[in-house]
Amino acid sequence: MNRFLPRFVRSLYGKDPLSSFILTIGLVDAVMGGVGGYWTLFGLGGVTVGAALFWRWLKNPPPLPQPRETPKGYLPPAMPLPHLTPSKHRNRR
Repeated sequence: MNRFLPRFVRSLYGKDPLSSFILTIGLVDAVMGGVGGYWTLFGLGGVTVGAALFWRWLKNPPPLPQPRETPKGYLPPAMPLPHLTPSKHRNRR
């Protein structure tokens, strides 16, 4: 767990450092308000966390599904094959 935590934190802060900083401040405020019984601070922290998540969502919206393209043929269209008729075999003796 300790080995993967710095990679996780780096990936979060690398995307958008400002919203990550605001998110951290909001989480600290919410924890301090919840533990200390200061419900105003808890509410302010919750609003700050929500605003940071909303900001991050605005900066990086989920990708829209791409329309599928029809596959392109690289070979020329095939010419129609001639109709084969049953041939008469010679009787070999």
